[in-house]
Amino acid sequence: MHTEVLIVGAGPTGLALGIDLARRGVDALVVERADGLFPGSRGKGIQPRTWEVFDDLGVLAALRAAGGRYPVGMLWRDGHQAGEHRMFDPAEATEDSPYEEPWLVPQWRTQEILYARLTELGGRLAFGREVVSLTQDEDGVTAHLASGGRVHARYAVAADGGRSAVRRALGIGMTGQTVDPAPMLVADVRITGLDRDHWHIFPPADGTDGFLAVCPLPGTEDFQLVARLPQDTAVDLSLDGVRKLVAARSHLTPGAVTEVRWASDFRPRAALADRFRAGRVFLAGDAAHVHSPAGGQGLNTSVQDAYNLGWKLGAVLRDGARPDLLDSYEEERRPIAAGMLRLSTSVHRGETRRGAATRQLSLGYRESSLTRETRTAPGPLRAGDRAPDGTVAGVRLFDAFRGPHWTLLALDTPAPGTELPVVSGPAPKAYGPGLFLVRPDGYVGWAGDSAAGLTQYAARFGQPSASSGVPTQRSAQNASLGT
Repeated sequence: MHTEVLIVGAGPTGLALGIDLARRGVDALVVERADGLFPGSRGKGIQPRTWEVFDDLGVLAALRAAGGRYPVGMLWRDGHQAGEHRMFDPAEATEDSPYEEPWLVPQWRTQEILYARLTELGGRLAFGREVVSLTQDEDGVTAHLASGGRVHARYAVAADGGRSAVRRALGIGMTGQTVDPAPMLVADVRITGLDRDHWHIFPPADGTDGFLAVCPLPGTEDFQLVARLPQDTAVDLSLDGVRKLVAARSHLTPGAVTEVRWASDFRPRAALADRFRAGRVFLAGDAAHVHSPAGGQGLNTSVQDAYNLGWKLGAVLRDGARPDLLDSYEEERRPIAAGMLRLSTSVHRGETRRGAATRQLSLGYRESSLTRETRTAPGPLRAGDRAPDGTVAGVRLFDAFRGPHWTLLALDTPAPGTELPVVSGPAPKAYGPGLFLVRPDGYVGWAGDSAAGLTQYAARFGQPSASSGVPTQRSAQNASLGT
């Protein structure tokens, strides 16, 4: 079998990358060791920055319909409601940040929607294909399967989770720490006796160790149950074991748990791969960084890995960009992952609230080698920052950005002639005046007071040059179609 990009793992990372490559016309194959998609709700929180990614990838409406707002936490003591607790600091949507609150979607449902979108775009996914080793040469990568088959690709991406077989085969280590030595149980259960309007929290009683939390999952009859157990305790994943745990830590009877639909145990840890690249193989998602679930950073950081890598692979394989562009993937994403690991660990330990930082809207690449800020007096937005939403001359900017292309904004500044899509008009407050070249992943790559230097910058990525001709205006209608 031959493909341009082999993606190992059909979790949110691998599926998002497959979607991004498919819409760029890159031949990619996703292989998954299991016989189907992951069945649990584990990574259930989608943060605002990831909503912007999903908007661009064409799955926002389906995911919004499949999920719901985080419910208010209800604290219980001795069988009585003892007060409410909000999991996340409140935030208001604004014109430049339209998705300000996290959204609750079971991971299995997120993956179903991503898989459907991949299929719609003509992408390929093969289940029951386990990669056991890799070999590389100057032309590509050969993956050897447990079945005895082989897949040859120009590049490969390990998106096969925290215990990544590909990472181990490459000999890339992970540096990390145990966030909590106590084991945790997470399960999808059917349970009676609790309303579905609250996230039910049962703090540990005096002199006991561990808590119980039961969260309703939107669009289902299920709850996600999470419990912290005493250190060195064996975790019983059976229906009887879950029933005993619930009865011991709440006012519910064992029979209130009617079904365990999926269950797993884990020990919270934080770990970062020593490298995100080895030759023609890249690490993404949990294969590159493993988070505590607190604060909902793991899935979100992982999807954004895919979003960063997808346009760069497309630029090299389709637009004629130099292969060394791919070096910027580790340069940009590894520091972001390290910061998110520190944040999720701090949230887990109760040192940091689930506030603005967990929404990931302030992350950017100002220090990246791909970033060029040429203005003499930059305004509120600098090259390397996330490009906010807004409206310019009747065009919504997120509509203009949607699709696998670069976009030039000419805000209170004359637009140069270019084959790039251009939006020109008065500068929104979040931007200020200037020319802004927005990358396919929604970050400002280049900013200037004039077009000087724009041609040289764009050429690095195989993009059209600027000239003195008439700019190509991009309409809101065409933008919404991703053309």
